[in-house]
Amino acid sequence: MRAVVVCGITFLLAGMAFAQATKIASPDNRIELSVQIPTSGPNAGWLTYEVNYEGKPLIASSRLGLKLEGRAALGEKATILESTPLSGTDSYRLLHGRASRVEHPWRGARVRTESAGGPLEVELRAYNDGVAFRYRLPAAVGKFAVEREFTQFQAAREGIAYPLILAGFRTSYEDNYVALPLTAIKPDYLVALPFTFEAPGVAWVSITEAHLENWAGLYLTRPRGRTMEARLAPRVDRPEVAVIGEAPAESPWRVLMIAAEPYRLVESNLVTSLSPESRIADTSWIRPGKTSWSWWSGNFARDVSFKPGMNTETLKHYIDFSAEAGLEYCLIDAGWSAGPVGQGGGGRDITAWNERVNLPELLEYARSKKVGLWLWCHWSAVDQQMEKAFPLYEKWGVAGVKVDFMDRDDQQMVDFYHRVARKAAEHKLMVDFHGAFKPCGMMRYYPNVLTHEGVLGLEYLKWSNRATADHNVMIAFTRLLAGPLDYTPGGFENVPPSEFTPRNVNPMVPTTRAHQMALYVIFESGFQMLADYPGAYRGTKELEFLRQVPVAWDETRGLGGRPGSWVSVARRKGDVWYIGTITGAEAREVEIPLDRLLPAGRTYTAEIWADAPDAAVHPKNTVRTTQTVTAATRLRARLAPTGGHVVVLRPRQ
Repeated sequence: MRAVVVCGITFLLAGMAFAQATKIASPDNRIELSVQIPTSGPNAGWLTYEVNYEGKPLIASSRLGLKLEGRAALGEKATILESTPLSGTDSYRLLHGRASRVEHPWRGARVRTESAGGPLEVELRAYNDGVAFRYRLPAAVGKFAVEREFTQFQAAREGIAYPLILAGFRTSYEDNYVALPLTAIKPDYLVALPFTFEAPGVAWVSITEAHLENWAGLYLTRPRGRTMEARLAPRVDRPEVAVIGEAPAESPWRVLMIAAEPYRLVESNLVTSLSPESRIADTSWIRPGKTSWSWWSGNFARDVSFKPGMNTETLKHYIDFSAEAGLEYCLIDAGWSAGPVGQGGGGRDITAWNERVNLPELLEYARSKKVGLWLWCHWSAVDQQMEKAFPLYEKWGVAGVKVDFMDRDDQQMVDFYHRVARKAAEHKLMVDFHGAFKPCGMMRYYPNVLTHEGVLGLEYLKWSNRATADHNVMIAFTRLLAGPLDYTPGGFENVPPSEFTPRNVNPMVPTTRAHQMALYVIFESGFQMLADYPGAYRGTKELEFLRQVPVAWDETRGLGGRPGSWVSVARRKGDVWYIGTITGAEAREVEIPLDRLLPAGRTYTAEIWADAPDAAVHPKNTVRTTQTVTAATRLRARLAPTGGHVVVLRPRQ
């Protein structure tokens, strides 16, 4: 046997004819991804992969492969026929997200195999912040139906995992993450992505997928030991299979974000780097921004001459607030459209409005205030009427659509997302996928898709106490890693957790006001809400920060934290850095280093909004200060229970 090294890729050759193993290293050589066929052990004869981080095992021998209907398993009794080295740099721009310009070098390989079930190719990539692989079915496969996927993720060490456990494949992603030892995840649990876990003494990993198109969404189960195994969402029409197609075809990328510290995972651009280029030639009409929203406050208003509700007068009130606060948009949520259309639980005629909402008048009023209007739509109505509705919306001057209640990611629903994004782009409409699965990079190839929900957000405080400070910290290490999230922050009716009571009208929020402010930095979204009633913001010093905080960023850095405790995230727009820090239920004092953000030798002005000394009792209270800082400065943030801290760093002239 001899070894040949090409561009950081090692091929171990048997008889100088057939490759038996392929190894690739990340550009910085800290991560190594290898594919091989073991000759002994539980995976003998299977196509497998392993991942090492800084020379230590991170992902132990894990199976690769697919089972197609009517065929033996692809990946079992396999032979590696050929490995072709690949390398490159993903260089692109994003209109919104955690970075505006991405330069993402990688090394990779394409591995061609043959097994009892036929041919299968696996494409591999190693980046400095993780690894990814996907399956390719060559044209010779012809028409196919995928029954299951054999991909495994076997952690090399036992550690704490942070799963989102769902009841089934048609269950909302709006649930709480939990902390469990990896082997405490029960075999019948269905785990959604992203799935984050620690391999103690080695690294942190978060598993997700990228470029989910013409395929079914990926989930994980734990059949045994430290092994998580793939499960694909079954089709609605043929639940015995997950994917129907015709080769050549590619699966989504299976992505493993990797970092030495958990807070560095938020910096990764793997999901967008592994997605296609923009399919929209002219993107000049796509404008990320912030919006007011009447739904959260629940028909609440003080000192007004109208009866609050889903009506023209109330919506004008919110348009006025958007204009005066410098918000680009106003969202008109459920209740504006006309009578029911077809079946589908909540579907309505979205090509007409009801008698309470004078939509033409509102559109003209909003135009006069330079505010764009978004319309909420149930997905079933969009599915039936988008060919008629979207051209109408373009004619009316609607800015975007919030599509809700899908709560599925089977192949048919994934196709629906793409049909919506494509048709919306044809008519210059932006999109918010609410009631959604996690983002998988669509924001790159359909940049008119500004955000996805796929998270238990602030709305849950209207009927539960589940959107807690602890939950918000957990999101930063889990769901946030996949991409933008429509959490709808900005609750300003802040109370101590001991005084919190769920209520539909004028809801309370069991975090400090500074915590809510920090969420605008920590939680990225190209369409960001100021969820509360306008009167909650008017006249407050905190509104100045909400006016200025961007929704699209040039750069993102994780500064500190740990799941279940606290998190600090910095994002840059131009030459200004914004830092958001939050804690869970416990008060704490943390240091925020600036050396990863600021150049040496320059001074900056730090504008700080912090929890007031009495914020544990009066959580609406914040203290605003300024100080001069340099790269050597370590800011001290004193966080009240459920507290937060916001910093804006501007260079001094």
